[in-house]
Amino acid sequence: MALLSALGAAALAFPVGASAAGYGPQRPLTDHQIRAHDSDGVWGGYVAQGSGFTSISGSWTMPQVTCDSSNDLFAPWVGIDGYGSQTVEQTGVQVDCSSGSPVLSGWYEMYPAAPQYFSDPVSVGDSFTGSVTTDGQGNYTLTLTDNTQGWSEQTQQYLDAQNISAEAVIESPSSSYPSFSELDFTNVTVNGQVFDDFSPQAIDSGGYTETALDNGGFSIVPGGDSTRHHNDRATTAPTHGATRY
Repeated sequence: MALLSALGAAALAFPVGASAAGYGPQRPLTDHQIRAHDSDGVWGGYVAQGSGFTSISGSWTMPQVTCDSSNDLFAPWVGIDGYGSQTVEQTGVQVDCSSGSPVLSGWYEMYPAAPQYFSDPVSVGDSFTGSVTTDGQGNYTLTLTDNTQGWSEQTQQYLDAQNISAEAVIESPSSSYPSFSELDFTNVTVNGQVFDDFSPQAIDSGGYTETALDNGGFSIVPGGDSTRHHNDRATTAPTHGATRY
């Protein structure tokens, strides 16, 4: 992204049943080593596993949120890898409540490199389309477009990655989500095909759950099997930490 956030990268936890890496909002939390061994999942949405993932694209609308704590932090994003691998190639929008009010920023990350932030304006209600594509030889193109405000950012990056998962998810590396009523993902495609074709796994996080996947679309809504601020399902401790949006 064009600009680095003034906040410091922190660690992301891991989805249920797999070693997850990546993604990063910023905040002066020094939880990288702590979260690297935390068994709580902080991804919510759908993750497809397999091999040969070369592209993912999806759209979402940023919801109105209420900051219940200065630790609240979350982002919707799309990406490749990170579920059962040690890299993530991802782009999305974060909502950071450290100032007491929600601050929205677009970003991309090629974990284990630090996340990079775009300087373009972002507002509640904006419609976004994010995409990550690769030639399978380590070359990646990441694109984030604000369909409402009319800006688009694109970057070309290189990373020796495995391309073994593809995901459209929300995440809170701090395990502390702000309150929102619904976030809708639409037109999610993988390798040019509808997301449903890859039988992605559903994951709840932080008291939010996902509706049934239907033709590449689903909603994230309050629910799931944990309290809103913390996912208490135990999993095998992951082998690698990750940055936050």
